[in-house]
Amino acid sequence: MKILFKNFLYFGFKQVVSCIFPAIVFILLAISHLLSNYIPRYDFMLLACLVVQFALFYSKLETLDEVKVICIFHLLGLIMELAKVYYGSWSYPEFAWSKIYGVPLYSGFMYASVASYLCQAWRNFDLKFIQWPNHVWVRILGFLIYVNFFTNHYILDFRYLIALFIAVIFRKSWVEIKLLDIKVKLPVIVSFLLIGFFIWIAENVATFLGAWQYTYQHKTWSIVNYHKISSWAFLVIVSYIIVAELKMVKLKIMKTE
Repeated sequence: MKILFKNFLYFGFKQVVSCIFPAIVFILLAISHLLSNYIPRYDFMLLACLVVQFALFYSKLETLDEVKVICIFHLLGLIMELAKVYYGSWSYPEFAWSKIYGVPLYSGFMYASVASYLCQAWRNFDLKFIQWPNHVWVRILGFLIYVNFFTNHYILDFRYLIALFIAVIFRKSWVEIKLLDIKVKLPVIVSFLLIGFFIWIAENVATFLGAWQYTYQHKTWSIVNYHKISSWAFLVIVSYIIVAELKMVKLKIMKTE
């Protein structure tokens, strides 16, 4: 029992360390109201996130490879934000100098923070995948999920068919994390859902702090729709795939050198 408790505390501590970028983003959102008389909140968030990103890299809490992955996510997230704001899914109602077509540039860091967490958790828990699916099918899946975020506004939402695809190709896949004295294995699909759920909770906090607003939150704040859990789970899967595939490619290159 003592060993389990010790490993549980270790797990909690490492999770906190892995969440350093997302946590800082939320703290910045919370205090940004205090500076709104001096600088637009979204502009402050952009400058602050850039400083934080540089500080994490300079302090070696993030490696150069991880920063590259985070930049990829920032770009993919910004493209998605431009599309979703255009479609009216949500909006950024406040003024900012750093807005492009209604989207503040800092918004990409919300997606980058997810990538940062995955990279940090991967390293801190010595994460390993067991029976990772065929690389071709995994990459096709990631592409389909990302494209569906856009095409569901023009044609049918294929998330349920994609979910079936996910269940099939990841049915034998497990993720293993290393704690102090033990190793813990979890079905990969379960890990997708758990992270998606916790991001949904974080999204409720973010909308409450005014990071962005859905149409039904313009007059008064309300809880984010539960179906967003599946959206975040899908985003987590895309994130998993990009991070995992890049790390596997790098490992293969290192072995051939």
